[in-house]
Amino acid sequence: MSTLTRKQAERRYLLLTAVRWLPAGITFGMTVLLPLERGLNLAEIGVLMSLQGFVVLGLELPTGGLADAIGRRPLLLAGAMLAVASTWVFLIAESFAVFAIALVLQGVFRAVDSGPLEAWFVDAALADDPDAELDAPLGRAAAALGITIAAGAALGGALVAWHPLPGQSALVLPFTVSTAVYAVFGVLVAALVREPHRERASLAFAVRETPLAMRGGLRLLRGSGVLRGLVLVEVFWSIAMIAFESLAPIRLTEQLGSESAAAAVFGPASAVAWGLFAIGSSSVVLVRRWLGPAGAAIAMRILNGAVVVVMGIAAGPVGLLVGYGLAYLTHGGAGPLHNALLHRQSAAETRAMALSINSMIAGGAYSLGLLVLMPLAETTSTTVAIVAAGAFSMLGAVGYLPALRQQRRAVVSD
Repeated sequence: MSTLTRKQAERRYLLLTAVRWLPAGITFGMTVLLPLERGLNLAEIGVLMSLQGFVVLGLELPTGGLADAIGRRPLLLAGAMLAVASTWVFLIAESFAVFAIALVLQGVFRAVDSGPLEAWFVDAALADDPDAELDAPLGRAAAALGITIAAGAALGGALVAWHPLPGQSALVLPFTVSTAVYAVFGVLVAALVREPHRERASLAFAVRETPLAMRGGLRLLRGSGVLRGLVLVEVFWSIAMIAFESLAPIRLTEQLGSESAAAAVFGPASAVAWGLFAIGSSSVVLVRRWLGPAGAAIAMRILNGAVVVVMGIAAGPVGLLVGYGLAYLTHGGAGPLHNALLHRQSAAETRAMALSINSMIAGGAYSLGLLVLMPLAETTSTTVAIVAAGAFSMLGAVGYLPALRQQRRAVVSD
């Protein structure tokens, strides 16, 4: 890593981000539709999806500490292998129990994968230029993520429409392709991610140093009201994500009459939505210039929740999908602003832990939200659940107030 310039590290980061998220785009929305097609009900799917989140909740701190202790590269390689395994098990699952195994593996993958790649890039960028602005390159990475998922969603929809395996579900081929792309990601990580040599990265070293890294991250959280506020935002943000990630394809299925019809429409719609996500991410510098990083983050949190409410009350598939696209536009703008604020509250030795704490809270809130919103959707309607999620998520803007006060103090002192 020490031999890379900031621009070189950014190019590698963008490529790895794109390949990492391409499989997610290919199967986007289908992780709900495949179990639904194979006979599971909404309450069971809610439990399944929450399993992944609870696994992430339990493993985020240990894996974040491990990444800070032994390096980012080993965690990224392990994550790639887990991604291949979890996607394949999900593909072959026919029962609740096998789907549960797949989601547990997926949870381990998400915990291992959340943070090391971004932490590696930020370490490299700040090593080359300690005063480097982070929101612009993080915005470009988020834009690359959005464009890639958009392309993947279009590809996934095309694979469903093509359906060259008449004896199989139309949803099988996208998961098969995703498994192969995850394997390619692992090869690229092995080739491109380089870190300073670590003298002692043995198992004994990892067991000893990981708790120390975890304690360092928790001390950082206790000592920073700004960081605590940023992490709190994830509780509300995650609830909005349930609406546009999990409830939107279910609502579309209700409107169109079948899972296959919904998947065929949802692929192109997701491609457009993730293209809007990329536009939102690319525009983050302009928004920050007008309002400052914390002010812009507040505006995006409120706008995102508001358009989720609109998505819920809009009539018909067209109204639903327009609201869905706007949700991703504001979701894309919010991410780089949030993460740039987060990184400025941590140092290299606690950076992966800070990301893991943030992700842990997000995963836990998402899981608990699923256990509430999925039964709510089944007993009332998906419309009620979507509107409730959007309205609740707007309250998360309060979590940015400590960062806003810090931003204003910095302006006054300058």
